[in-house]
Amino acid sequence: MFKHILLPIDGSELSLRAVKLGLELAQACKAKVYALHVVPPFHTIAYMAEMVTATEATYARDAVVRAERYLAEVQQLAKAAGVECGSSYVFNDHPHEAILETSRAQHCDLVVMASHGWRGVTRLLLGSETHKTLLESEIPVLVCR
Repeated sequence: MFKHILLPIDGSELSLRAVKLGLELAQACKAKVYALHVVPPFHTIAYMAEMVTATEATYARDAVVRAERYLAEVQQLAKAAGVECGSSYVFNDHPHEAILETSRAQHCDLVVMASHGWRGVTRLLLGSETHKTLLESEIPVLVCR
């Protein structure tokens, strides 16, 4: 069935739940997985308070530390499940674009990702990366809530 599953992770509990489901599926299909964390680049005007108070260098360093921590957690879970796992992080303003580019570059045949279920103004302001991924993906996307 599936041979290579992309597991985007943003550090939230919801994305970790999607990762665990993706690993169960990979284990059942004898597939490998690829974990991806997308880091938004530093902006001087931003909607996240941590970006505003940080210098660019500090922000980048802290973002990389967080990304490596998230990816290490996926690696540990994959190892415990006996699933081969590659991983990387990328800086990109548009997570869905990074997800789609990575799925192509890694030759993935499925994306398993979380939906935060944002509605109303929050969705209008932040958008839905899951929705954008669904609309533009050339491969199946399994959405977890």
